[in-house]
Amino acid sequence: MSYAADFEKALEIGRPPNICSLFPNSKALIVSGKVIDRAMLAKGKAMTMAANGRNHLVIRGALQAAQRARACLIIEIARSEGGAKSYCATNYWNMARQVDALCNELAITVPVAIHADHYGIKTVDDLPFARTEIPSLFDAGITSIAIDASHMPDDDNLLASIDLNRFIPSWAGYETEVGEIKGKFGLSTSEEALFIVRGLNAHNIFPDWIALNNGTTHGIEASDQGIQVELTADIHAALASYGVSGAQHGTSGNNSDRLRAIASQTRTTKANVATALQMISWGVEVNDYGNAILDDDGEFIKVKGQGVDERLWQEMKEYAKVQGWAGGAYKNLNVVFENRIMGQPKPIRERMARRVEDFVYTLLVEVFNARDTARLGVDEILAAGSCDLGPKTGRVESPEQWTEEKIREQAAKLDTDKGPDGDYDD
Repeated sequence: MSYAADFEKALEIGRPPNICSLFPNSKALIVSGKVIDRAMLAKGKAMTMAANGRNHLVIRGALQAAQRARACLIIEIARSEGGAKSYCATNYWNMARQVDALCNELAITVPVAIHADHYGIKTVDDLPFARTEIPSLFDAGITSIAIDASHMPDDDNLLASIDLNRFIPSWAGYETEVGEIKGKFGLSTSEEALFIVRGLNAHNIFPDWIALNNGTTHGIEASDQGIQVELTADIHAALASYGVSGAQHGTSGNNSDRLRAIASQTRTTKANVATALQMISWGVEVNDYGNAILDDDGEFIKVKGQGVDERLWQEMKEYAKVQGWAGGAYKNLNVVFENRIMGQPKPIRERMARRVEDFVYTLLVEVFNARDTARLGVDEILAAGSCDLGPKTGRVESPEQWTEEKIREQAAKLDTDKGPDGDYDD
C-alpha cells in the first residue's frame, strides 16, 4: 500500500487514547515514544532528534525539518524548562496542543512523540506532588516521559522510579536515568546502569531508553570532554539483553563526527537538542554543531538578517544585562520574550523557523541517519495493530531479589564516587 494509505490507517489505530480524546478530528500522527524508538531500531544505527521546544518557532522549524527528511521526531520539554516553575512559555500542558495544531496546519505526515523530559525527582519529598502532577501531563497530551531521579543515590533513584511507574500508561514511552548529568557523581558505569534496569525489570517495568552521564554537557559548552562513545557502547552492550535503547542528552557542543559515532556505534535512538535550537532561532552565530560562538568580550554574536529583529535582540541583551544573565543563563529570556517574538512580522517569524528547520534537517539526514524512518514508524504501528507496541523484553529478574531491603543492600556495594562536582543544567 502507499504511504498515504498506511498513514491514514496509522491515524486510526496508532494514536494513544489521550491524544484521541484531546484531538478527535486531528490528522496529526502523535504517537507513543515507543514508536519512535522502534523505528530507529528498525533502521539500525539511527537516532532521531528530541527537539526541546523552548519557543513556538523552534517547534515549527523542527516539524518542518522532520517532514522534509521523512523522519520520526520527538518534541520535548524538561521540567525546569516547562514545568510548574519554568523559564519557557512552552510547557508540559500546552506542548501537545502546539504540536497538534502545527501538524495540521503544515500537513505533517510523520510520527511525532510528545516527551516530558527530565521529570526531576531530587528528594523523596518530591514524590507526593509527582503522584498528582504526572497524571496531569498525560491528560494534557504527553505520550512519553523521563523519570529522572538520578540526583538521588542509586537505591532512592530505583525506588522512586518503581513508585511512580504506576502513574505512567502502559502504552507510553518511558525513559530512566542513571548518573546525574554532569553532576557530582561523575561518569556512569555498567554496574549502576544494570542496577537500575535489573531492578525495574524485576517489577515489570521495561524502559525504552536509559540516559547516562557519559560525558555530556548541557547549554553553553563548558569543556571539550564531550560524549564518551566507547563508554556509552560498553554500557549499552551490558544492557543488551534487557532491550533498553540509549537516550543521548547534551548533544549541543559535540561535533558531528562524535554524534555520528554515537548513532553508529551505540544503541542510542534518541538525541536531545535544546540550547542549540534556542540560539539558532534567535539568530545567534553558531558553529557547525550548534554551539554558540562568542566574540572577544564573551558576548553572543547576532547574525544580521537572521533570527529575531535587531531591535528586539538589543532589548533581550539589555534585559539580560540588568538581570545579570550571561552565557547559558540567556535561557531565562524565553518566557519573558515569547510574546514579543510571536508579535514580530511574519517574515521574521518565518526566517526564525527556517533557520531551525535547516539545522535540524542537516542533523537528521547527515548525522543521525534518521531519513525515511517515518515509514518504519508507521509500519511498527500497523504490525502491532495498536498504539501500544508493548515492551521489547519480558521479566527475567526475580522480584524476591529486588525488595526495598535488598535494593538498599545492593546499592551500598556500588561505587558512585567517580568525579568532581559539576553544575547540573538541562
